[in-house]
Amino acid sequence: MVTGYHPSSLVHLAENSNWPRGGRFCYPPPMDHLWNPWRYAYVTGADQKSGCIFCNAPKEGDQEARIVHRGAHCYVILNTYPYTNGHVMVVPYAHLDELQKLPADAAQEMMVLTQRMETVLRSLYRPDGINLGMNIGKAAGAGVAGHIHMHILPRWVADANFVSVIGETRVLPEALDVTWERMRKEFVIADL
Repeated sequence: MVTGYHPSSLVHLAENSNWPRGGRFCYPPPMDHLWNPWRYAYVTGADQKSGCIFCNAPKEGDQEARIVHRGAHCYVILNTYPYTNGHVMVVPYAHLDELQKLPADAAQEMMVLTQRMETVLRSLYRPDGINLGMNIGKAAGAGVAGHIHMHILPRWVADANFVSVIGETRVLPEALDVTWERMRKEFVIADL
C-alpha cells in the first residue's frame, strides 16, 4: 500500500521503481489519522502555568514532573513532547539564559549527568546514535529561551521516516510514564 503520495506521483513511482509492470493503479486510500489527544493541552495552551517550566518542575513530585534524577545543581527530566522515546534534558536549578553564566560546579555536574544519561539510554534503547545539544536563545530554536538545558536523545538509522518528514508527525511507541519508570529503575540498577 502506498500512502502519502499525490496520485500523479504514483505513475512516476511505477515507471521508476521495481513495482510490478502492467498493473493498474488506483488512487491511494483516504488519509489515515493519528490521534494524539494528550497533545491537546499543548496545542491549545490549556495547560500553561505561569513562570518558568524548568524552575517550576523541581517544586513538583518526581513522577508528576517526570524528573528522572535530582542532583546537587542539575536535574534530569523527560521531555514532555519528545522527539524520540527516551528524550531527556539535563537542567540546572539556576534560572540562566546562557551557558557561560553557569557556575563551574553546575556545568561539571551537567556534563556528568549527560554522560550518565548516555549510558542509561544505550542500555534501555540500544540506539544507533545519541543526539546531544543545547539551543541557547529563541533565534537558536530554544523552546524555553530563558533557562538553558541540555537535550539528550537516542536515535536510530532511518528513524525520520515519511510520517515525520512528510506528515510532520512523530510516532512514539512508549508512553511517558513507562519511559519515566524504566529510566528511574535503570539509574538504580546502574548505581548512577
